[in-house]
Amino acid sequence: MKKFRKVLDGLTTSSPGATVGSPSCGSAAGTPTAAPTPKEIDVQETLVSENFQLCKTVRHGFPYQPTALAFDPVQKILAIGSRSGGVRILGRPGVDCYCQHESGAAVLQLQFLINEGALVSACADDTLHLWNLRQRRPAILHSLKFNRERITFCHLPFQSKWLYVGTERGNTHIVNIESFVLSGYVIMWNKAIELSTKTHPGPVVHLSDSPKDEGKLLIGFESGTIVQWDLRGKKADFRIYYDEAIHSVSWHHEGKQFMCSHSDGSLTLWNLRNTTKPFQVTFPHGKIQKDARKESCKPILKVEYKTCRNSEPFVIFSGGLSYDKAGRRPALTIMHGKAITVLEMDYPIVEFMVLCETPYNNEVQEPYAVVVLLEKDLIVVDLTQSNYPVFENPYPMDIHESPVTCTAYFADCPPDIIPILYSIGAKHKKTGYSQKEWPISGGTWTLGSHTYPEIIITGHADGSIKFWDASAITLQMLYKMKTSKVFEKPKPGEGRAAELVEEDPFAIQMVSWCPQSRMFCVVGISAHIILYRFSKYDANTQIVSLEVRLQCDSDDVISPSENENNPSFSEPGSHSPQPHHQHQHPASPGSRTPEGIKDSIPCLKVKDRAVRVPPGYQSELVIQLLWVDGEPPQQITSLDINSAYGLLAFGNCYGLAVVDYLQKTVILCMSTLDLYGSTDPYQRLTRSPRRNRQSTSEFCMRGLSNFYSDSKKRIRTSYQSLTELTDNQQSIDMERNKSPTSESRENSFTRSRSSSVSSIDRDTKEAVTTLQFGESYGRKNDVLPTPCLWVGTSLGVVLLIPMSIPTDQEERMEEPVTMGVSGAVLMLKGSVLRFSFLDCMGALIQPPYEVWRDHNAPEDPDRLRRRKLVHFSPSSSQDACGDGHLAVVCSERQAKVFLMPSQSCLFVHNITESSFVLRADVVSVCNSVCLACFCANGHVMTLSLPSLRPLMDVNYLPLTDMRIARTFYFTNGGQALYLSSPTEVQRITYSQEMCDNLQEMLGELFTPIETPEAQNRGFLKGFFGGNAHTFDREELFGEAAAGKASRSLAQHIPGQGGVEGMKVAASGVVGELARARIALDERGQRLGELEERTALMMTSAEAFSKHAHELMLKCKDKKWYQF
Repeated sequence: MKKFRKVLDGLTTSSPGATVGSPSCGSAAGTPTAAPTPKEIDVQETLVSENFQLCKTVRHGFPYQPTALAFDPVQKILAIGSRSGGVRILGRPGVDCYCQHESGAAVLQLQFLINEGALVSACADDTLHLWNLRQRRPAILHSLKFNRERITFCHLPFQSKWLYVGTERGNTHIVNIESFVLSGYVIMWNKAIELSTKTHPGPVVHLSDSPKDEGKLLIGFESGTIVQWDLRGKKADFRIYYDEAIHSVSWHHEGKQFMCSHSDGSLTLWNLRNTTKPFQVTFPHGKIQKDARKESCKPILKVEYKTCRNSEPFVIFSGGLSYDKAGRRPALTIMHGKAITVLEMDYPIVEFMVLCETPYNNEVQEPYAVVVLLEKDLIVVDLTQSNYPVFENPYPMDIHESPVTCTAYFADCPPDIIPILYSIGAKHKKTGYSQKEWPISGGTWTLGSHTYPEIIITGHADGSIKFWDASAITLQMLYKMKTSKVFEKPKPGEGRAAELVEEDPFAIQMVSWCPQSRMFCVVGISAHIILYRFSKYDANTQIVSLEVRLQCDSDDVISPSENENNPSFSEPGSHSPQPHHQHQHPASPGSRTPEGIKDSIPCLKVKDRAVRVPPGYQSELVIQLLWVDGEPPQQITSLDINSAYGLLAFGNCYGLAVVDYLQKTVILCMSTLDLYGSTDPYQRLTRSPRRNRQSTSEFCMRGLSNFYSDSKKRIRTSYQSLTELTDNQQSIDMERNKSPTSESRENSFTRSRSSSVSSIDRDTKEAVTTLQFGESYGRKNDVLPTPCLWVGTSLGVVLLIPMSIPTDQEERMEEPVTMGVSGAVLMLKGSVLRFSFLDCMGALIQPPYEVWRDHNAPEDPDRLRRRKLVHFSPSSSQDACGDGHLAVVCSERQAKVFLMPSQSCLFVHNITESSFVLRADVVSVCNSVCLACFCANGHVMTLSLPSLRPLMDVNYLPLTDMRIARTFYFTNGGQALYLSSPTEVQRITYSQEMCDNLQEMLGELFTPIETPEAQNRGFLKGFFGGNAHTFDREELFGEAAAGKASRSLAQHIPGQGGVEGMKVAASGVVGELARARIALDERGQRLGELEERTALMMTSAEAFSKHAHELMLKCKDKKWYQF
């Protein structure tokens, strides 16, 4: 340790300015350098590159843009396909699997191989895929790409290995599921319809085998033509030509009737005894008008006809509502006997499926539930109760209830926080659900051994906050709160909120949470901050409001002609924003100048009356930025709160404000330039090419890696800058990132985006991009650590602000906190993103905090209610190596490690030159710490600490977008998350240990279950019901009978996935041997089949020869006239 101190002492002579500009620190991207010899620093780094591997773990939420639905009635698992090629497979809670087609083509249809542990998907690129579900991560076994025809409908009969595929041309092909090759048996459209028919029947929209006879295939064409095809006789049994287009067909289980849904909103029932006209035509929602005409109705997109033993059959359909009733919501109609029930839905219906007791289509169906897939929700209706209640959905399908605008992820929470949040959140749960168990109950899942308390927080556009229990790769909502309850409701189309944000003025921009003290802070888009305390008791509270004037005045921007001879600013303090605060916020409308320009008014009006708040998070303080001279306040760009200090700091593109939330006062409100005092490293001139007031507000905060749109109007008038960004805008931003400015000197405002540089040069506004409270050394000559505020700006400057905080509890509530703004100045390339502190042994120093206590708890006269503070002093764990600590600072371009208090730069690593870092966090992995970074070019990196050695660099998301950039969040334990779509949260891990244990944590989709036996049909039914059970599809569709299909029609593509573990073994010799063995087995099987066929042919030839010889002998002596 003496050696360590010597080295550190020797480094104190290098100044931060020289370190930044010196060649020793100006290394190329991807190479760490140090001054002078970092190898002598005796910090035992334990992390190596083998500790890291990046992989996806689980995806939560509702599948974005769903397109298809399938259900296995024996395994009881559900599959949902999406427009982006994703397949989500759901079972009991914990059994949740996401698969992705590499092509990204939309999923048109899904078909389970019932009780076989396999799934067939048909995609919009006319490819069929066979998925193996008998492994925890499903993989594709086979693919079949159609080259000349487009797939429109698929049907797989129960316990059959032959898949019927209908096409846009009206043809029906047959695919062998085992080998995934086409049969030579094809039902051509011109053979299916009569030769006299002059028009094409249209694409195939329905295929099903008759429940009465599996050898009969019902084919529905879009134009209204229906054909029952005799597969054995290769001819049509009957043809129906109907005037209205067909959308779906459903059989009665006896096979004597079927029902069709049509484009005019009608249902037709057909009897096989007479197919010349429909047995029954009904318009369920079409009323007869005064002129005796039917109301015109919307198409019925799907109908299901299900029978019951002890009651009338169910007819369930979607659509068919009258066109006349405008504004009616999408509906599912349930007809049971004479009763008609219309269930209105919140979103359009994509697909629905009736769940029945039996998988056999020729038995009484006994429906018990209906799964309805909506555009943005999944509901299951209980059919066994007359009021048709819905089941309570155990999956987190409502993440997107309001658009997600920010996320936070905490993987090391105190164990008691989850039960407390759950108990409070459970009181507000909805009621009226079905009492029966959730019917999608397949698969198995057990709580793995590698679990610890994890919480995900999502902020939403309507101002709501949701806390989720994310332990053990599941997700369950714990608690929901609404920040809008703090404010008066803004009147639509008027008021201050409408002028700043047209809709969703309460949208959440960022959150800060301390799990230990349970303090929670929210930043909203209307330039407001709400501080919450947690309590298990309800209370009557008066909301305290502070108003802060954090905006430069119009005369702060000086044109070049006014100060061209003055190289520095005028006297300090002339540019400082002025605090303006009130303790009990009155109901004043604010003030306006005689010209009607808004001034000194907030965007939202805080409730000025005492309000009753329930247990949970209760608002303690609201801070709002004010309008200044007609200019709305700029959005808040950074926030930090410390419960031990009782302080809250926030900043925007104008400056910094610090609030004492214990005393409810503003203790600091300064522009960024004034924070420097005489230590400004740039010695900037204030210049502006524009003299009007607009220039003061034109610059918006661009330093946080383009988190907001380039348009000021878009930022100020809509939360869309938080929820979406168009592809064109993103491509412009990405192109901009590829061309950094030509200036290479570090003190020339070199940024990753040239437009930002020009804005900064014009207005010299410097945004506060990150803040961090902690025990540190504010000045070089400090001997003991003191409370400090670390400030990072958009120009790569780090400011240290030492603070003096009274230690006695009574003095703390009365004496003011003082802050010295002439602290240290450090510099980096690019906007500063993250601060973190290590002791000299390389261990992470946590910020101090106050232990949680319930402020609304009943008073205990025997116990004094004192604040209990927990401090992690830099010197507390390092008696052997003396005082001091390491400060890790990461910016958009580089990371640096400084030694405090000497402020020497020990290590520097240029993370990227061509892109910029979007998110950086210092996290604990494998009992050590590292710096994790996510770049705009999609790379996920980890760097060792303190030496900043690259440990992992994976090109994970090459085409990142604003949603991912805004919601990406690293946490401890080697985990991270981001919003992969507007409705889904994707969790990933970058820890090798978790990747190894992932198989254990995931659920099993397939469980061995015996297929239920078919009911005994009885002698008479079996005798008169046709020869359904003697139908041999192999005899008809096999290569021996039907021959081979044309090679140009479809191309077979072998899949990447096989039995469990094949992927792991495929890269080595074992994989090669396994593949060779499989190939040999297949070849041997083919040779065996060929040998059997040859033997069969020889036997047949011998029999023919014998019969021919007998015939010759018989006819040998006959005369010609005897024949």
